[in-house]
Amino acid sequence: MAFRHRQEIDTLPSYKQGKPAPRVEGRRSFKISSNENPFNPLPSVKAAIADQALGVINRYPDMRGWSVVERLADETGVKVENIQLGCGSTEVITQLVNLVAGKGDEVVYPWRSFEAYPIIVTTAGATSIQVPLTAGGSHDIDAMIAAVNEHTRLVIVNNPNNPTSTSVSDGEVRRLLDSVPKDVLVLIDEAYVQFNTDACTCVGMDMFREYPNVVVAQTFSKAYGLAGLRIGYAIGPEDVIDGMRKVALPFGVSAAAQAAAVASLDAYDELADRVNTLIAERNRVVSRLREQGWVIPEPNANFFWLPLDGRTDRIARYFEDAGLAVRVFSGEGIRITIGEREANDLVIDVCARIHSIAYPEALSV
Repeated sequence: MAFRHRQEIDTLPSYKQGKPAPRVEGRRSFKISSNENPFNPLPSVKAAIADQALGVINRYPDMRGWSVVERLADETGVKVENIQLGCGSTEVITQLVNLVAGKGDEVVYPWRSFEAYPIIVTTAGATSIQVPLTAGGSHDIDAMIAAVNEHTRLVIVNNPNNPTSTSVSDGEVRRLLDSVPKDVLVLIDEAYVQFNTDACTCVGMDMFREYPNVVVAQTFSKAYGLAGLRIGYAIGPEDVIDGMRKVALPFGVSAAAQAAAVASLDAYDELADRVNTLIAERNRVVSRLREQGWVIPEPNANFFWLPLDGRTDRIARYFEDAGLAVRVFSGEGIRITIGEREANDLVIDVCARIHSIAYPEALSV
């Protein structure tokens, strides 16, 4: 049906959820396409949801999320006025873009990076300035600095970058911040920060404390394993956070998500053990693949990147045939989430098979 609408929306791809595990006869399949935490929810988190949320689902949740905000303020040493919740970090990023950018404005970010960025920016009516990554899959900081002009309203740093898993150094981000006008905000998107083991990485909270124009976004979806409940947060200057609240979705964060977030913070030591297990598995898998001959950017998230260019779609079929749902970026590469040990072992086997039988030229990346 023909209907009147904003024509720029027609230029956008729909956000695609990671594919579910494929059905393969006689084989257990795995979904490793969405960077989800493979561990089941902690009993204490499930108990908190049952005790605090199930009995009040007929009521609106606390729109400010005070129990979570106050706990995060204690954890981070900032004021409650510096914290804003949202339905995952994606929604707080949306709030921020809607606050600062509209028609005629520009948002600078690396590309390829998080697939929601162009959708969020275009939906706000602003223009995306996509700065290509380096050949190694990292932020090109010099090019990002060069892209900033009088129309720029926001610069996004994705650390570690999704989908390449590369880290952005402290020095690089400082160089960016020293070059950007102080009335232009810089968002440091740290959805995978707990998995970042780069000793030289930028720490978003350090930048927030030292620069007046920094906003940090984090989420409970990944390390905390609450992807299905949708809760994330931003830490930023008070006036920025106040503006974000004005454009936020009312009652967006459910009572169940708030209860689970506080319980997860209480159980952080237990969750940290799971994070460390996933980091060890990531290092094991990548080490084995490099021994096979694969060239892989140094990963700092709960996933890693196979840069395959024009070979991507051919090689992706081998993963699907083996019962592995991976994230395929046609013509660019494949992002593989670290999952259960069995899934990770299967990834190693499939990559060895590709090397020895299918497409040995795939290693020449």
